Amino acid sequence: MSSNNAVCRKCRREGDKLFLKGERCLSPKCSFTKRSYAPGARGQHRPGKLSDYGVQLRAKQGAKAIYKVREKQFKNYYEKASKTKEASGSKLLQLLETRLDNVVYKLGFSQSVRQARQMVRHKKFKVNNKIVDIPSYNVEINEKIEPKNKEGIKLSKNEVPVWLKLDKGNLSGELVKLPAREEITAQINEDLIVEFYSR
Repeated sequence: MSSNNAVCRKCRREGDKLFLKGERCLSPKCSFTKRSYAPGARGQHRPGKLSDYGVQLRAKQGAKAIYKVREKQFKNYYEKASKTKEASGSKLLQLLETRLDNVVYKLGFSQSVRQARQMVRHKKFKVNNKIVDIPSYNVEINEKIEPKNKEGIKLSKNEVPVWLKLDKGNLSGELVKLPAREEITAQINEDLIVEFYSR
């Protein structure tokens, strides 16, 4: 199975577009648009009703897929969020949204979070003029993000969220504020994730 098919199967497994491949997900080529049923031989059969645990698990797995985060790291994010005075679910999403790889993607420097992650790992981005190669680095307010080499950079057509500022002329971006829950567009039910970890 190709890596492309493996990525698309995640959307079909969750029963919703997770926008893991950027602009391709908006085109007729999107695998979920062509086959919106679950993968596998029995994918087209009507699925049985999920238990409460199953619904919570699917919400968590979907969020992990959107942000390309492994289980241990995702749980660490939840535990960090739960120790704050803010609502655990909203804080969890805030931490995930401000990851460097996600910010690079949201600014339009890559076509997907997956591509942004690879670019960061290959030391292609600077934060406040210092190269950062850690995709999970949490960007802070007023920190400036820009490509190390701006030649050949083609911005995507993604709409930049209001909590980020993009300078197209200088090909640089900045986190102007932490995202509020209503400003996070990812299709995630954070309450179900909190319920999952609170069992």
